[in-house]
Amino acid sequence: MILEVRHLRTLRALHQCGTLAKAAERLHVTQSALSHQLKDLEQRLEVRLYHRKGKPLRFTPAGERLLKLAERVLPEMECALAELQRMREGESGRLHIAIECHSCFEWLMPAMDAYRADWPEVEMDVTLAYSFEPLPALVRGDLDLVITSDPQPLPGVVYHPLFRFQGVLVMANGHPLTRKSWIEPTDLRDETLITYPVPTRRLDIYRHFLEPAGVAPAERRTAELTLIILQLVASRRGVAALPDWAVHEHLERGYVSARPMGRKGMWGTLYCAFPQGMGEAPYLRAFLDTARTISFQTLRGIRPVEDKQQP
Repeated sequence: MILEVRHLRTLRALHQCGTLAKAAERLHVTQSALSHQLKDLEQRLEVRLYHRKGKPLRFTPAGERLLKLAERVLPEMECALAELQRMREGESGRLHIAIECHSCFEWLMPAMDAYRADWPEVEMDVTLAYSFEPLPALVRGDLDLVITSDPQPLPGVVYHPLFRFQGVLVMANGHPLTRKSWIEPTDLRDETLITYPVPTRRLDIYRHFLEPAGVAPAERRTAELTLIILQLVASRRGVAALPDWAVHEHLERGYVSARPMGRKGMWGTLYCAFPQGMGEAPYLRAFLDTARTISFQTLRGIRPVEDKQQP
């Protein structure tokens, strides 16, 4: 078959994202793979679908025609598949979520709203994992899903990656460390580090940056909300390690400054953790797909990662 559903999805993503690179991120493929797919389709159809030069990206008349087809067919097909899935598996279920990533509300709330539209009978609840260990609670059956960047090899738990992200050190404008291209662990010996109120073993900056170098900050203080942390940083009360996507807007506005941690940066992966045996349930898989889609639509600077069962 010359024209496939994946081609329509590609054209829709290209139209919505505006560039080949962003469309590849949306579809969780490499840019080269997406470019090859489009060239292959153009060869089959013997027409050009979009103009290679010039910005913003423009479709040819042939590309516009297929885009109209995609915009008509894909929503109907996706709606029908969701309805068939609910018919096969039942519409009810429970999805109690705990978040270890305390900056995740920016994309999680829109993801939950989009998910509810397709799965209205699934009971949903969400809580921040400040005062308890969420992964053992997942094993006990108290939770159905945990969003975490700290996967642990627990029996009965499987992990599905959402995206990769870079952690950056955020500091006040004019802070002496802004003169550096990247931050080294020893730079934090005289600093007050502002973090979320969780044990240090659950913080990436301690596990992956400070502790391997045998370094501790001069002082640590905590705040529950990302916005409060940024306000404290901007008022020179300390520095903070946060995901780059969580502070991108504030950096663009010039509210604070940020630098990578380490020459190559400190990269992590955000996962959805499911109980073993439930990860293939349609309503759980649907949430994972929705969360991925919304996060790539909403967040800047994240990267796709190959889906696999275990980290």
